[in-house]
Amino acid sequence: MDQNKIFELLTDKLGPLGPVIALAGVAMLLILAVLPILLRKQIDPLDKLRAAKGAEAAVAAAGAGGGAPAKGKPGKGLRYNAGTDKLDRFAGFLEPKSKDEMSESRKWLERAGYRGRNIVRTFHAIQFAMGLTLMFLGALYVVIHNSTNEEALPMTKMLVAILMPGVFGYYAPKRWVNQRVSARSQEIQNGFPDALDMLLVCVEAGQSLDQGIIRVSKELGTSYPAISQEFEVIAHEIKAGKDKATVLRAFGERAGVPDVQSFVTVMIQSQQFGTSIAEALRLYAADMRDKRIMRAEEAANKVPTKMTLGTMLFTVPPLLIILVGPSVHDMIENFKMIKIGP
Repeated sequence: MDQNKIFELLTDKLGPLGPVIALAGVAMLLILAVLPILLRKQIDPLDKLRAAKGAEAAVAAAGAGGGAPAKGKPGKGLRYNAGTDKLDRFAGFLEPKSKDEMSESRKWLERAGYRGRNIVRTFHAIQFAMGLTLMFLGALYVVIHNSTNEEALPMTKMLVAILMPGVFGYYAPKRWVNQRVSARSQEIQNGFPDALDMLLVCVEAGQSLDQGIIRVSKELGTSYPAISQEFEVIAHEIKAGKDKATVLRAFGERAGVPDVQSFVTVMIQSQQFGTSIAEALRLYAADMRDKRIMRAEEAANKVPTKMTLGTMLFTVPPLLIILVGPSVHDMIENFKMIKIGP
């Protein structure tokens, strides 16, 4: 096919910018085809050498034990490796470069309730996937519109139709996580006084703080699942051998609620100075109940102020029409009578 015919065909189907759109589409396909190759994670030769030595040591140990390992099965180690993540090859592209950014992103996602070793990588993969998918759908809409209608879309509308869905798809996951963080923080703030009261009951009944935390995590699973999950994490980390102060500080950072952070400070100080944990819990639980009552009173006092605008918009105009309308109507009629005259 001649080049002029191809140019005319693209112009008829896609409008005046048909050749440009076709070139952009081909370039996008080439980029998507080459991107996995460029982002493929290269294996370090030193890691290869270590793996080979480890395999040789496993074979030697199996031979010394009087048996040989089964064919196709590696030697059994201390941990079972379930396989690598599918996004592992794109780790350099999907994860932040600096440790501080990586730590902040992980804390942000943990505050929303999303945990996992590769959660940051998964989140950025979802962002790029949604952005590219919606951008592709926008480009498909432009192509279908230009091919079915006689008048093609202007350049500005084409760019808006292609880029705006991509921007929306890229920032939609971030908006979702921010809403999850706000909702989860509010749930923790509302249910934390009840959790402290139950923890105080458990401690005063003779249980230790660790046992009380486990009990609270089981009892609050239905009413406040966010607090139940956090207390369950605390219980597992303490069982794993972590320092209690470190576990409590991590709990305060994950929750992101000032009341929880203050509670963590009180518990750490009580443990360091050897004071009674039950007495500290009793005082702090009473303070949390008072704060919850004050927050409810504050929300109730804001209601009249928020209703003022609605009252002015939906109550005052109908009232004025009912009260002043007849008088205005009589004035208009009298004015017409005076104007006509005898």
